[in-house]
Amino acid sequence: MAHTGTGFFDRKGNFFKTARDATVSDIAGLLGQIGEGESLAPGIAYMLLERRGEIERLFAEHDRMLEEEASIKAAKDAASPDNVAKLPSRPVG
Repeated sequence: MAHTGTGFFDRKGNFFKTARDATVSDIAGLLGQIGEGESLAPGIAYMLLERRGEIERLFAEHDRMLEEEASIKAAKDAASPDNVAKLPSRPVG
């Protein structure tokens, strides 16, 4: 007897029974071939998905550090102007 079911597709159009498997396939595709022979990408993709919360926290911390680094650089640049003088441009020809 026929019945209905639910499935999930990755970005390449491959069918998977679970959303997790489809997402792992997409992440593995982004990572590409890792290692010799059979790629390690699917296993790495699975671990990335499993540790998503920790990874997102690390990226949030990274973003905050980049903002802090940019503000420190801007303050430093404002406090001491460049020691390099710009030369007037010469006409071509």
